[in-house]
Amino acid sequence: MTPEQLSGAILRAIESLMAAGSLPQLELTGDVVVERPKNRDHGDWATTVAMQFGKQFSMSPRQFAELLVVELGKVEAISKIEIAGPGFINMFVATGAAGSLVKTIVESEGSFGRSTVLEGIKLNLEFVSANPTGPIHLGGTRWAAVGDSLARVFEFCGAQVTREYYFNDHGAQIDRFARSLLAAAANKPAPEDGYAGEYINEIAEQVLAETAQDILALPEAEAQEAFRAAGVELMFQQIRESLHDFGVDFDVFFHENTLYESGAVERSIAKLKVQGHTFEQDGATWLQSTTFGDDRDRVIIKSDGTTAYIAGDIAYYQDKRERGFDRCVYMLGADHHGYVQRMMAICAAFGDTPGQEMEILIGQLVNLVRAGQPVKMSKRAGTVVTLEDLVDAVGVDAARYALTRSSINSSLDVDLEVLVRKTNDNPVFYVQYAHARTRQVAKNAMSLGVDRSEFAPEELVHPSEENLIATLAQFPKVVETASEFREPHRIARYLEELAGSYHRFYDNCRVTPMGDQEVESVHRTRLWLNDACTQVLATGLGLLGVTAPERM
Repeated sequence: MTPEQLSGAILRAIESLMAAGSLPQLELTGDVVVERPKNRDHGDWATTVAMQFGKQFSMSPRQFAELLVVELGKVEAISKIEIAGPGFINMFVATGAAGSLVKTIVESEGSFGRSTVLEGIKLNLEFVSANPTGPIHLGGTRWAAVGDSLARVFEFCGAQVTREYYFNDHGAQIDRFARSLLAAAANKPAPEDGYAGEYINEIAEQVLAETAQDILALPEAEAQEAFRAAGVELMFQQIRESLHDFGVDFDVFFHENTLYESGAVERSIAKLKVQGHTFEQDGATWLQSTTFGDDRDRVIIKSDGTTAYIAGDIAYYQDKRERGFDRCVYMLGADHHGYVQRMMAICAAFGDTPGQEMEILIGQLVNLVRAGQPVKMSKRAGTVVTLEDLVDAVGVDAARYALTRSSINSSLDVDLEVLVRKTNDNPVFYVQYAHARTRQVAKNAMSLGVDRSEFAPEELVHPSEENLIATLAQFPKVVETASEFREPHRIARYLEELAGSYHRFYDNCRVTPMGDQEVESVHRTRLWLNDACTQVLATGLGLLGVTAPERM
């Protein structure tokens, strides 16, 4: 039985007690949590449901537990149930009932762990969105890995996900980029506020080579515009290619400039005016964002008639909602903490609920180290380490896994030396090797006549088998929790735990017979367990965008 199945059994037991009059009829608030106890002497699974619900029924946890265990004792799959301390309930699951999960996993063909918790939700996930003025740096690379994994998790939980890249092609940074290209083409130093690096020279040369006219002979304003138009497209093409090679593809590339060209900015501001959320002061138009929790009101139209940067944010959010998205999740870098309050104020000003229709995730910085020393410079970009630098050093799988396996709320040190080792201290190798080992075991079994023609779950009685089954059972809850808290790193850490459980099973329980030993029921049943691990490891790695190799 999975924790979810036990939770359901507990809820049904409570409902049965209410129907029989042993408990008053109440609408329960809160989920039933079933967890693996640290000490196996305390059972296969444990719950604090008596502490959670006892007070609602005006009973002590112990009294509530005593009623509940009698009802749960009728569940065939539970072989033993005990009350500990003030009301902890420890449950022992019958061997056959626990082992039956193995067949369920194998026959699910990849759907084990899939849920419907987000079914019917149309979700817009915007991530990376690096300015097209240079290669993607490490912060953007972390968002590429985490964002794409999160999108996969959302889809696995039933959501309809649109991966969106906000293409910032409007504003001063694009002008600086164009001036930098023009200077490089003319063999002049980069502007003081411009961009430098070998990539600037490469793009400038490519623009000159692909343009029929002599751009450098044009007046400076025209030359700058020519470099802007061609250079931005070339830079963005490189960004798209880098992301694709990293396993990240977007459904929508949204151009900021279209908000201004289509009149969306003016329409969104007009809507806020009609709703009474703006005011005029000092010749400027302001959003009364303090009404919605912001620390100060924000200028949206300056006194000279030009729009402030926030005007684009306002129009962009309204555009997402008009496209029918129920939830808009923004993934922003560590330097965007100051944006959260104003963005949530925009959400509230349009009548939506901050944290519901709009969510903002802030990721912390990434540092590369090698032999304990920081890696700070890129061969190509000059001033920052890029996505390509990381992939060149460790490969796509190791890069994605390393960037996804830690909480985005903490800064991350990525040790390049560890990630290229083929040893157990390299987490991605450890997990991928476990998958490859399951495939090799299956091939060896086939060659020795072990197949899945028989399944006897009562044979799976070794402690390492029981532990492996219990670890497999936790996968659906791990995925659901990763979705709920927007934390795909939970899946990576789970996979490492599962890999450890599998390696211990491999060391203790043979799937194939030894010597002249005949193939027995236990061998065939263990092959089912081996293949269940194959499936869950592959599914989990897939949710992280990491390959599940057949051999290492």
